[in-house]
Amino acid sequence: MSDVPSKSPGNNPGPPSNTDSQQPVNRRSLLIAGGVVAAGAAGYTGYPFMRHVAGGRSPVFIAGNQKYDGPLAKTIEDGLLAVGIKPHVFKDKRVLLKPNLVEPMRGSPQMTTHPAMVVACAEVFRNAGAFVSVGEAPGHMRDTEAALVEGRLGDALLDAKLPFADLNYEESQFLRNAGRISKLPGFYFPRSILEADLVVSMPKLKTHHWVGLTVSMKNLYGTLPGNRYGWPKNVLHHAGIPQTVVDINATLPPTIAVVDGIQCMEGDGPILGTAKEMGLVVIGADKLAVDSTCARIIGMEPSQVSYLQIAYEAGLGQMHDFLIRQVGERWQPLVSPFRILDRPHLRSLQTKEAGRLTS
Repeated sequence: MSDVPSKSPGNNPGPPSNTDSQQPVNRRSLLIAGGVVAAGAAGYTGYPFMRHVAGGRSPVFIAGNQKYDGPLAKTIEDGLLAVGIKPHVFKDKRVLLKPNLVEPMRGSPQMTTHPAMVVACAEVFRNAGAFVSVGEAPGHMRDTEAALVEGRLGDALLDAKLPFADLNYEESQFLRNAGRISKLPGFYFPRSILEADLVVSMPKLKTHHWVGLTVSMKNLYGTLPGNRYGWPKNVLHHAGIPQTVVDINATLPPTIAVVDGIQCMEGDGPILGTAKEMGLVVIGADKLAVDSTCARIIGMEPSQVSYLQIAYEAGLGQMHDFLIRQVGERWQPLVSPFRILDRPHLRSLQTKEAGRLTS
């Protein structure tokens, strides 16, 4: 069997044409992604590294002492290989990087994924021969170009000649809800998501005032278009944030996590919190295992984070520490509890030691 599966017969749009790939990159072209809408999403089981999700111990890579001006591409490549993700498998395939640009402000870089992380990850997959693009549907901003400017990502993409897909406004297609945890019958996904052979969730590690923390799974709210779900995406909120987070992750094409945990956010996240320096990059094919490990690092008990527990019960990955194989650094010496809002629904998330240290 081939290492890389194709989508259903007749549905693979194939790589961009030479003409498309040689078009000059400007602000307008960054906001346009070409191609044909794929009719479905590739299943997890076709990718060798996705077998970790189905059973056994899921590997999670942690690198400490990381800086935005350091050798991030090398760190990301090492992390991918350590968890069984071989970038060369995606030669001539489409890889879409999905950062977090929820509501960027230049004075709050802890809010959004740092451009250096995005460019470094793109370099890794480009060097392996993949067709790489970046896409996001900012949840609080209708003007995506303004989000690119405020988040300092626009210039970085121009310099790297990386195309950007405005997922808020792309044509979209309805896929049935594969998770069936919420009552939503399905989701509209933008063209660039459905075309992708791999989606890389690139979140900023942050606290969240409703569900405790937001990492790679919650970041994928930003794959759903605002022109269908609004700003913010209240349709999803009303259906239940924990439930829809799980359903979206269950329905998406193959997705991995590359977490920006270098400069993080604590307190009133995901927008109004303050910066906390951690110097971490966390990587894995099992997003639940990645997010559970991140929760432990910031002093939260994963089983108390509602969407992580629901995802575990739904079989989307591993949550318990004994079912996660740490590669790179161990999480225990890196624990540094994040401050959270003093609200009843959040207090139970913290471990006793974390509550004592942040009180």
